[in-house]
Amino acid sequence: MHKERLVKNIEPKIVSRNIGNAEIQYLLYEGDGPVMIMLHATGFLPWLWHPIARRLCGEYRIIAPYFCDHREAEPEDGGLPWKLLAEDLCGLCKSLELENPYLVGHSMGATIITLAAALYGNSAAGMVLIEPIFLPQQFYGVKISVDQHPLASKSIKRRNHWSDRQEARDYLRSRALFKNWDDEMLDLYLAYGMISGDTGGLNLACHPRKEASLFMGGMHYDPWPLLPKIKNPVMVVEGETSENRAFIDLKKAASLFPSGQYHMVEGAGHLIPMERPEEISALINRFFQGHDGVCGI
Repeated sequence: MHKERLVKNIEPKIVSRNIGNAEIQYLLYEGDGPVMIMLHATGFLPWLWHPIARRLCGEYRIIAPYFCDHREAEPEDGGLPWKLLAEDLCGLCKSLELENPYLVGHSMGATIITLAAALYGNSAAGMVLIEPIFLPQQFYGVKISVDQHPLASKSIKRRNHWSDRQEARDYLRSRALFKNWDDEMLDLYLAYGMISGDTGGLNLACHPRKEASLFMGGMHYDPWPLLPKIKNPVMVVEGETSENRAFIDLKKAASLFPSGQYHMVEGAGHLIPMERPEEISALINRFFQGHDGVCGI
């Protein structure tokens, strides 16, 4: 019980780093072990790693960047390319003089760390890719409008104002996307994923237009040919009830990594870290401990 209280009291530092042409903010959890980078999903934020990071920071030094608003991009102009975000991740690693960090990504974040490892030699001791967005190959390079994009068209119309925190909580719990979230995860989203509006109330910290730009940017570069080039150990994690299973073949993706493995989380959807933080913490630690000292590409 005493140890659990200590774990719950851990708080990260909020740090900003200029990488030359952009300023990136990140959460830093100090630790004596190897560095682990954790990159969040589209439209979300690094604080949603907090229940996971605080369980792991005794074994690792954890850096969780915020990739939403450090670059300007308009969804109607094609959005913010994920290849550029992969460059930014590499720039952050270079600026911090990080060598062979462990990499963990969820959804968009998982795809970005894949691009970073394969395209820019961002060597890694190991990678955990949770529900990466590896679309069918025919989707990449196709020019479509925001209205035609299945996710950007919804995100740009996302509700973006609530009168108070209770109204926001009730609304989120009524939505399928949030109904299975861990209670603490929802509290973190309400605390850090929303900001005070100009006229009172609460707005989303990652504006719907920013989120739509990120979704649009995910269609510029096909990651599939890159997977066989990543030699470090990779675990691909999929939720059993994820809606993405209908069109994303993550078992195939895992098989293309030379040192890849696949793991399914039973009963979980696309947002596995938010639904199962304790299970994901243990899964990440087991995988990386099993490959301790393995160098990257």
